[in-house]
Amino acid sequence: MNLDEIIRDSLDGKEGAWNMLVNLFSKRIFNLAYQFAGSYQEAEDLTQDVFVKLYGALPKFDFGRNFSAWLLTLAKNHLIDEYRRTKWEKRNRDDFDDHLRIAPSGTDDPEAELLAAESRKILWEGLNRLPADIRMAVILKEIQGKKYEDVAEIMDVPVGTVKSRINRGRLQLARLLKDAKEKSHDL
Repeated sequence: MNLDEIIRDSLDGKEGAWNMLVNLFSKRIFNLAYQFAGSYQEAEDLTQDVFVKLYGALPKFDFGRNFSAWLLTLAKNHLIDEYRRTKWEKRNRDDFDDHLRIAPSGTDDPEAELLAAESRKILWEGLNRLPADIRMAVILKEIQGKKYEDVAEIMDVPVGTVKSRINRGRLQLARLLKDAKEKSHDL
């Protein structure tokens, strides 16, 4: 059964079709929500919210479009709206390795481990300071490893805008890391 058939069956209320659709995309939506929210619990809630939103928006889906990109755009917009509405301030990031997909160094050097953990903490604090549209572009490109074109499609903006946002995000993060490094040398 192809994706269009699953979508049509979901629209027709056929048993199991909606579950198939959710199962196909839940991990991807959860990962995006987790990267954006930073906690497992919030990501679960946001993922559920996205699928509730999808349920209401599915009849408006244009079968000529890429469903995956359309759904990710719907999810991205919901995540940004939630951020703006609640003004989340993330201070506690316990598991930066999962967010950045960085494996522990594997060394027995506690100092190196501490420095790596501190760098990840500073990076996520910096990401939280970025405007939502820039943060989303940086997360999609730099953390999730998507191509510029895919990020542009998901965010529904031109590729040039994506490149500009990512560049601005990188510059802002570099400035933050430089300031943090200078502060640590002053201690």
